Amino acid sequence: MMKTPLLLKTFVDRAERYFPDKEIISKTATQTHRIPYREFAKRTRKLASLLTALGMERGTKVGSFAWNTHRHLEAYFGVPCAGAILHMINIRLSPEHIVYVINHAEDEILLVDDDLFPLIEKLAPQLKTVKHIIVMSDLDKLPETSLENVHSYEALMAEAADDFEFPDDLDENAPAGMCYTSATTGNPKGVVYSHRGLVLHSYALGLADGMGLSERDVTLSVVPMFHANAWGLPFAGVFFGITQVLPGPGGFNPDVLLDLIEQEKVTLTAGVPTIWLGVLKTLEQKPRDISSLRAIVCGGSASPKGLIRTFEEKYGVPFIVGYGMTETSPLVSLSNFTSSVEDRSAEEKLDLRASQGMTIPGIDTRVINEQGEVPWDGKTMGELTVRGPWIASEYYKDERTKDAFRDGWLYTGDIAVMTPEGYIKITDRTKDLIKSGGEWISSVDLENALMTHQDVFEAAVIAVPHEKWLERPLACVVLKDGIERSDEKKQELLGYLEGQFAKWWVPDNVVFLDEIPKTSVGKFLKAKLREQMGQTV
Repeated sequence: MMKTPLLLKTFVDRAERYFPDKEIISKTATQTHRIPYREFAKRTRKLASLLTALGMERGTKVGSFAWNTHRHLEAYFGVPCAGAILHMINIRLSPEHIVYVINHAEDEILLVDDDLFPLIEKLAPQLKTVKHIIVMSDLDKLPETSLENVHSYEALMAEAADDFEFPDDLDENAPAGMCYTSATTGNPKGVVYSHRGLVLHSYALGLADGMGLSERDVTLSVVPMFHANAWGLPFAGVFFGITQVLPGPGGFNPDVLLDLIEQEKVTLTAGVPTIWLGVLKTLEQKPRDISSLRAIVCGGSASPKGLIRTFEEKYGVPFIVGYGMTETSPLVSLSNFTSSVEDRSAEEKLDLRASQGMTIPGIDTRVINEQGEVPWDGKTMGELTVRGPWIASEYYKDERTKDAFRDGWLYTGDIAVMTPEGYIKITDRTKDLIKSGGEWISSVDLENALMTHQDVFEAAVIAVPHEKWLERPLACVVLKDGIERSDEKKQELLGYLEGQFAKWWVPDNVVFLDEIPKTSVGKFLKAKLREQMGQTV
């Protein structure tokens, strides 16, 4: 067989050749751009050219500090296709962590959206390796600044040559991109992605048992491009010649997302549960036409069954739950239905849909505990471990590698069970599992149950210290608008759980909150909750 390397440059070549008129629809702070793939390919080569003129070489780290826009997509390819490495910086990290990841990655050039430039400008004195900052903007002029070596993206693009040739001799195992985990404790951990891993991950997204992506799709990338590659949608979108919708800085506004779905006839979109809870709330208040959607993909944390049921039964949109991590590029599993479960009852299928689903082809998973691999009984808990061609093998220059990567497997830190059908069901993080009187209690199962109650908007369950049982579960609940907080409502919610779980699983108390603290990517920040509740309970 021919030994043709798996390189991202082939994605650009294919989109330009076969789908030159297909569009990338990009919303920036000031306007909507419609860029055909022929123009995208030209601009991507121009970007590689101008960055090379500024000193970018093979292996150079180029950081992006940006929203989901066409310019960020150009960086997704212009940097790695030239042999350099794109570091997608999480703009929601704390300033301390932003400085840490830029210095740890040793970024030499930063691509920064203009509305985010003030933060980078403030942090610039602490950035040890950055030589150039390029401001991405629709405006003609640069922001006023005392910093040196600040450039205009579009001004440089106007002068750049468009005949840059991406090299053919790159090693497919060479690094192409990197992201850092959104740490809840300690510093974020860096993960480096190879060309080979990103190419194979894109193939997986096109599988029928993956997301089934094809040229006919119109995708809306709600997941930030700085978070686990926006779950791979931008890469796969170029590969398959998909019409891509990039929502820009308004990408977390439910009205903006619903407008884009309706106007652009989006067929598939992906985001975390908090996004879809907000979208559903808006949709219920102001109906829109979302009939073009063939699927919503949701991950990052557990999806409430009520959310899934409403989208599927009321709006006719399949709501597919997935699982992945920064370390896994990120796709590991999806809750697509196999033929063996098609004749199950609606409730049984809802249970499977709310799980993390079936491991996709190309990846190996197992759940292990002290006795070895757990039986597929849907009850026995263990830690989920993963391996495959788009799974990281180490953290970037980080001693924590030895804790997570062992014997060729990534130990995810997620506690799970395997259902008899082979579906993965996450029950908790190792650090969030509740051990009461020597018995394990799944906070995720309790949260999912609470969020099926008609009056509950969000719920998080945490462990709090207990004199006799060492730990007991505490339910932290955000009620829907207009629902009154009361002792009677607490008892109602606890009684609701008593009908579904063993008595000792039921929390001792319910605390009502205005909101549940979340990480930069929308996951419940239980460490902060435990800190808060430790002072109040």
